[in-house]
Amino acid sequence: MRIGILQCGQSPAQLKPDLGDYPDMFMRLLDGRGFDFTTWHVEEMAFPDDIHDADGWLLTGSRHGAYEDHAFIPPLEDFIRRAHDAGVPMVGICFGHQIIAQALGGTVVKHPGGWAVGAQDYDFGGQPVTLNAWHQDQVVALPPGAQVAGRNAFCENAALIYGDRAFTVQAHPEFGDDFIQGLMDTRAKGVVPDDLLAAASARMGQADGASLLAERIEAFFKQPRALARADKGAA
Repeated sequence: MRIGILQCGQSPAQLKPDLGDYPDMFMRLLDGRGFDFTTWHVEEMAFPDDIHDADGWLLTGSRHGAYEDHAFIPPLEDFIRRAHDAGVPMVGICFGHQIIAQALGGTVVKHPGGWAVGAQDYDFGGQPVTLNAWHQDQVVALPPGAQVAGRNAFCENAALIYGDRAFTVQAHPEFGDDFIQGLMDTRAKGVVPDDLLAAASARMGQADGASLLAERIEAFFKQPRALARADKGAA
């Protein structure tokens, strides 16, 4: 199964040599699960020609806000709507979670409660899951058809499911502790409050839910979809 990675942002330049860029992290997260990957760097306006150029789409994180004025956001939202309407499955992580919600009629804001950084505990339908996070923006109003699949007290809409068409997560299952530490060293100074950074440091090693999320992403992509097959065959 071919997964198209829509790269919406970039890893800090200081971290790329050792830890890779965002597509590299997702390839590691989903390694051994029967996927082939092709990346389009949509942040730099490199888009697929067609929504059927991959069997499913994975939208990465970004330092940009979904509500900000960037050239790649309107065509990305259009691509999301067309893929959704055709039943081509999408997975969105952090910014990807937010931009899918926004494109389909939801609302994303800079959360007045501030940041979530490092290991965070979530309730996925009664199953406790701890994942690394790095965000201030949140989805605060759901688009039509979206249902909450994961939440915690700080982030009510921490994971969303749109039937068999999209599965999105605010946290970062692809971020290891080494990358969280790298972000703390390169992007946090003067941005993230010191007490949150101290709390994140204290919880290093506790974000053990990445494999579970990888299983959920695999299962979501591989479930049968009659609409997507029919549309692709008619194209």
